[in-house]
Amino acid sequence: MRKLIVGCGYLGKRIAREWISQGHQVFALTRSPHRANQLRQAGIEPLIGDVTQGPDFRDLEQLETLLYSVGFDRHSGQSREAVTVDGLRKILARLPGKVARLLYISTTSVYGIDDGSWVDADTQCEPKQENGILALQAERILNSFAEEHRVSAGILRLSGIYGRGRLLARQQSLMNSVPISANPSGWLNLIHVEDAVSAILACETRGRSGATYLVSDDLPTPRREYYSLLAGLVGAPEPQFESSPEELQLLNKRCDNRRTKAELDWTPRFPTFVEGLPDAVQPE
Repeated sequence: MRKLIVGCGYLGKRIAREWISQGHQVFALTRSPHRANQLRQAGIEPLIGDVTQGPDFRDLEQLETLLYSVGFDRHSGQSREAVTVDGLRKILARLPGKVARLLYISTTSVYGIDDGSWVDADTQCEPKQENGILALQAERILNSFAEEHRVSAGILRLSGIYGRGRLLARQQSLMNSVPISANPSGWLNLIHVEDAVSAILACETRGRSGATYLVSDDLPTPRREYYSLLAGLVGAPEPQFESSPEELQLLNKRCDNRRTKAELDWTPRFPTFVEGLPDAVQPE
C-alpha cells in the first residue's frame, strides 16, 4: 500500500520506518533537496514541494493513508496559520479521489484549560492560544473534507512528545543551571515518541472514522517532578524555576487517556515519565 507523510520530522520519520517495515511504499513531502536525499537513504520516496504552495500530486497514484504531521518552524518565514490551516486545506484540495484514509496530528492545546482539571477527547474545546485555535480549525477542515468525500478520518491530539534525541537542549540547560521559565507546580502531559507511533498506527487500523483520540501517557505529572528526575538521570543540579504572573496562568490540565486505550486496544510501553525518561536520555 502507498502512504504519504506531510511533516516527516521527529515523529513522522518513525511512522515511516514502521510502515516500511510492514512492506508499504512511503512518500514524504519536503521542501529541501538535502532533506530529500536523507529521506531516500531511509527508504522513503521524497516529493519536492511546499505545503503552503499546494504541491502537485497529479502523478501520485492512489494512496491508502495520508498522515498530516506538520510542525511549526519559527525560522521558516511562514506564519503558523499558513502551515497549520492553509497548508492542510491546500494538500486536501489536491487529493480528492486519491486517498482512502486521513490521519491528522493535533494538539491538546485545543482545550484551553488552565485550572488543572481533567480533559478527554469529549471535553469542550475553547482554545485560548494561537496554536490551539488554529489546530481546532484544521481538525474541522479535515472532518469536513472526509465527510464530503466519504473517506475515513482520524484525529489524534498528542500531549508533549519526548524521546531519544528530543531532550538534548533541555539536558544542556539543566547542566548549566539555566532556570526553567514555567510554573513548577503546573501539570505536564507527556507521551513517549514510541508510544505516539503505536497509537497512530492503532488509530489507522482500529480507529473509528470521524473519531478524535487523546494520546497521552497514564500519569500527568507536576513539572518539578519531571525535571527533577531528568536532572538526576543526566547528573545535573536540581532544576531551578522562574515564573512570571503570565506563566503561572498558562494552560494547565490533566489528560485522561482511558477512552483512547479502550477504543484502540492500545497500551503505552512507557506508561509514565518514570519509565520513559531513562530510555529518552539514551543516544538515538
